[in-house]
Amino acid sequence: MRLQQLQQTLQVVVTQKQQLDMELSETEKALSELEKISDDIPVYKSVGSILLKADRQVLMGELKERKELLNTRVTVLGKQEDKTRERMKELQDRIQQRLKPSGSAAT
Repeated sequence: MRLQQLQQTLQVVVTQKQQLDMELSETEKALSELEKISDDIPVYKSVGSILLKADRQVLMGELKERKELLNTRVTVLGKQEDKTRERMKELQDRIQQRLKPSGSAAT
C-alpha cells in the first residue's frame, strides 16, 4: 500500500513538474521576444480573457521574476521526484527481500 502511495505521489510530482517546465518555456520565449523589440513598440499582456497595454520594461521585470520562481519550483519538484524515486526503490527492495524466503521455500 505504501508503494502505491509513493507511485501516486511520484505521478503527481512529475505532472506538476512537466506543467511548470512548459510554463517556464513559454515565459522564456516571451522574454526573448520582448528583448528583441524597442520600448516604443506597444506590448500587451493577457489578463483573464482580455489584453491590456503594458510597459515593456515592467512586463520584462514581471516575466523575469516569474521565471526565477518557476526555476525554483522546478528545482524543488525535481528534488522531491528524486527522493520519491529513492524511497520507492528502497521499498521495492525490502518487499523483494521479504518475498524471497517465501518463494524459495515453495520450490
